[in-house]
Amino acid sequence: MHELSICGAIAGIVTERAGDRRVRTVYLQVGQLRQVVPDTLVYCWTLVTADTALDGSRIAVERIAARITCRTCAATREMGDVPSFLCTACAGTDIDVVAGEEFLITSLELAEA
Repeated sequence: MHELSICGAIAGIVTERAGDRRVRTVYLQVGQLRQVVPDTLVYCWTLVTADTALDGSRIAVERIAARITCRTCAATREMGDVPSFLCTACAGTDIDVVAGEEFLITSLELAEA
């Protein structure tokens, strides 16, 4: 369960950025190809933040679907639930992953000072 260590790293970044302000929500984007389970990440957040300055905050995960673009025919498509690195338009294998590898803290919702 690497989500626990990921939450620890996120907590460190959030604590540094928030300063003395209380954090309500941490917003993340997680790409489909990142091999991170969003529900597990949310659960681990409660474990990592218990009895800390982040206690009571929540983590909100936006899942980003994986998309590929074919270099041969320029078709773009979502990969779907079972990732396939094959162009469905021309059967080409010369593709670029254009979305789905994200792992970003996009914003923080902070309490008023």
